[in-house]
Amino acid sequence: MSTSAREQYIKDGYIVVRNFFTKEEIKAIFDEARGVFAYQIERATGTKVDINNQDEFEKGMYEFFEKDFEAFVNTGKQVQHLVSLHRLGTDERITKYLQGLGLEYPIIAVRPAMMFNSPNLAKKKDYWKLGAHQDWRGGQGSLDSIVMWFPLVDCDTDLGALQVLPGSHKRGLFSGTDVDYISSIEEDLPEDEFVQLELEAGDILIFSTFTVHRSGTNVTPHIRWTSQFRFNNLTEDTFVDRGFPLPYIYKPTPELLFPGFPKQEQVEEVFK
Repeated sequence: MSTSAREQYIKDGYIVVRNFFTKEEIKAIFDEARGVFAYQIERATGTKVDINNQDEFEKGMYEFFEKDFEAFVNTGKQVQHLVSLHRLGTDERITKYLQGLGLEYPIIAVRPAMMFNSPNLAKKKDYWKLGAHQDWRGGQGSLDSIVMWFPLVDCDTDLGALQVLPGSHKRGLFSGTDVDYISSIEEDLPEDEFVQLELEAGDILIFSTFTVHRSGTNVTPHIRWTSQFRFNNLTEDTFVDRGFPLPYIYKPTPELLFPGFPKQEQVEEVFK
């Protein structure tokens, strides 16, 4: 990492790194994620879609969303668990870059996220276009914790790439109102100071969890596919003093989702 890059991060609270990953690495994950959706699109709609035909695939996504919302949500959760996505998140290139930014002991804060945003895939606006917020409130980790955000497709202004407020990370934690999984900032912010970013597949945006940011506006008929990794610094003093808080809750559902399933003969069939 260059000295100027670190200085920019400290000053602005974010930095864009071009071609951090190869386009082939990103496409492999993107293809796999679409393939997972294709299984359920065929089941729910009866139509087999070509993941490389954008219009055909996205039409299938929109029909799947309307016909079986619960399965759509479940499929969205499954793509968060792709081995390829998790493998990328533990890449040595990331660890070294984080250490260059000052995270002495980078540690994964939460499992990777994959987002697929479109007005056609949202029950309400907050599910496809988030207002200004900070990510620290959701994670409450080390004070130098970061988010690594990257698109799976070229993401320009029209597709709704992120907008950031430079220097906002130094103002600490803003007050906000809860909007499902984020806290929307209540106070008026200087609209003319937000910076509209544009990234291509392979580029990454690294920003402090205190940096104020928001979604751009996707004015296209297409889906904005993105992913993000989050990291804490295990040796940051307040993180140690607070006993390594972890507000994310992972727990199993005690009841059977499908009563009576599986039957013994179904299990036996698997192990023939």
